[in-house]
Amino acid sequence: MLNKELEVTLQKASADHLKPKPDQSKLGFGQFFTDHMFTMRWNRQNGWHDATIEPYHSFELDPAAMVFHYGQAIFEGMKAYRGKDDQIFLFRPQDNFTRMNQSAVRICMPRFPQERVLQALRAMVYLDQEWVPRAPGATLYIRPTMIATEPALGLRPAEEYLFFIIGCPVGAYYVEGFSPTKIYVEDKYVRAVPGGVGDAKTAGNYAASVKAQVEAHEKGFTQVLWLDAVERRYVEEVGTSNIFFLIDGELITPPLEGSILPGITRDSVLQLARDWGYKVSERRITIDEVISAGKKGSLQESFGTGTAAVISPVGELCYRGEHLQINGGVTGELAARLFEELQAIQYGHREDPHKWRVRVG
Repeated sequence: MLNKELEVTLQKASADHLKPKPDQSKLGFGQFFTDHMFTMRWNRQNGWHDATIEPYHSFELDPAAMVFHYGQAIFEGMKAYRGKDDQIFLFRPQDNFTRMNQSAVRICMPRFPQERVLQALRAMVYLDQEWVPRAPGATLYIRPTMIATEPALGLRPAEEYLFFIIGCPVGAYYVEGFSPTKIYVEDKYVRAVPGGVGDAKTAGNYAASVKAQVEAHEKGFTQVLWLDAVERRYVEEVGTSNIFFLIDGELITPPLEGSILPGITRDSVLQLARDWGYKVSERRITIDEVISAGKKGSLQESFGTGTAAVISPVGELCYRGEHLQINGGVTGELAARLFEELQAIQYGHREDPHKWRVRVG
């Protein structure tokens, strides 16, 4: 049951329980959380109910809550931006909620009423608008999440779920900021296989990637570039981003074939690049093709795309001990242009021809 007419109640935090705002020059990522959150619950008898914007608080869960034992947990990531005239915007939130419902179907969880939840999100962000940073480049990161809460053991879909949204003010996602990152090409571990859950934003995908990420960090790399799980040849995605290569003027990214996440920023980049007249290809590309293009000088740029980092230029790839520098290790022209364009749209400084921006107030 979607409960499209879901009623949302409001419980404001009292003045003496409001949190002090952090120093906007020291936000980092995911360290501070706003005064309010949104929650709602689902069970088979009542569908979605008890939808509330309420003070941020901890949860009490039964030790047998099924999320702990069988991993039914999905989430999304989106942002709120403080733009011109102090207006606050969301970027493609409908697409994030559509993707979240697709993840829910794959993980056998209930779909939720997107429009009602979007209304609640806008109200929550408006209520906590002073948490949306004013510092250049800083944003309010928003994390919708759904978990199985039924206390039971036995492998099956749960019959009780909790949906919640929290927000946290954030600075630059990568320590390097917009400088090029160093990426380790992983050919020992794998992330996902066709027919699996690689195209769902489910918690288990990220848990499975941690070991490779830790080992890459120990070797001095920012992120991992995953290869396909069958042949270990085809490029798939970076740990927190989709990946793009500009080779001889052709912008290439792996296709959506079930093992990579269909990124919202990825789709935005594809649209902008087409608008600008670039040849754009969503096709399979091997790591050997990438390395060969790099050696021949035809690999002009590479960058990752994602909500957290937006555009993350890649300055170096390491594959089987061989280091390949890209574009002299500096940010490429296309990556810089995409970053500037997306930021300008997100903050309301430029026209929004594709109707991606949603005003909060």
